[in-house]
Amino acid sequence: MGANKYYEPLQVQGRDFRMEAVLDHFNERIRVDLYTGNLSAVLQETEELAERYHYTKLIVKARHEHLSACLQHGYTLEAVIPGYFQGGTACLVTKYRSAERRNSMVWMQEETILSSILGNDVLKRKHVPAAYRLRKAGHEDAPRLAELYGKVFQVYPTPLNQQEYVWATMDEGTLYYVYEQNGQIVSAASAEVDPFQRNAELTNCATLEEHRAYGLVKELLVQLEEDLRTDGIYCAYTIARALSYGMNAAFRQLGYTYTGRLVNNCYIFDKLEDMNVWAKDLSQ
Repeated sequence: MGANKYYEPLQVQGRDFRMEAVLDHFNERIRVDLYTGNLSAVLQETEELAERYHYTKLIVKARHEHLSACLQHGYTLEAVIPGYFQGGTACLVTKYRSAERRNSMVWMQEETILSSILGNDVLKRKHVPAAYRLRKAGHEDAPRLAELYGKVFQVYPTPLNQQEYVWATMDEGTLYYVYEQNGQIVSAASAEVDPFQRNAELTNCATLEEHRAYGLVKELLVQLEEDLRTDGIYCAYTIARALSYGMNAAFRQLGYTYTGRLVNNCYIFDKLEDMNVWAKDLSQ
C-alpha cells in the first residue's frame, strides 16, 4: 500500500481563508495542521471534507486564542501542545461523526495506567550493554528500518514497513537514531521536525521484543532531544498509546508533561486506539 493510500496532504485556498490539512484515509479522519483567515470558514470546509470522505473524526490544531470560537462551533478540547506554533500553544480540538468513534471502551483502564505513571517521578536510566551501538541513521538504513518496523508493528498509522516511505521521511527532515547489535538494527526512534513552526514530534519508537530489557528507546529519545536543542527546536511532543505503560512511563521519566488524550485516534495493531499526548520544553 503506497503512502497516498494512507494519507494525502491538502491545501485549500478559499475566498477568505487558507488551510493546510491531511486527508488520513487509513485512520478515517481529517487533520488541519495550519490555517489563516476566517476560522468559521476553515471549520466549515473541514466538516464538508469529512462528510465527503466519510471520515468519523475531525482534528484541528487551533491556536490558543481561537479555542473559545472552536468550542462554540461544537468542537471539544482533547489535548494541548505548549510551544507548538513558534512558541504559541496548539489546542487539539476534535469533532466526531459517529458515537462509536467518540466513545472509548477502555478509558478507565487507561486512567488507571496514567495515574500509576503520574505517581512515579523516579527517572530510571538502565545500563545499556556495550554490545549495543547507538548511532544516527541514514538513507542507507531505510531497508533495515522498514524491516524492524514491519516486525514490531503488524498495523501502524503510517507505512513504515516500506523502505520508500522511510526514505521519503528522511528527505522531509525526519531524524532517526538506532541501536544495532551485530550489524542488526534492534531499536529505533525518530523526530519529525517542523522547521517553520519550530517543533518536533518524537515518534516511531520500536524495539525488537528480545532486546527490551535495557531501555534502548529512552536513550534514543535523549539523543534526539540533544540534536533538536542543537538545531534550536525547543518544543518536543509525542503521541503514545494510552494502553502502553512502558512508553508513557518513559516519556514521564524523561520530563514530559501529560497534556490530554485523543480518543480512538488511529489504528495500531488491530484496532483504533486512544493516544496520550505528552509535551516538553527542551529549553528548560
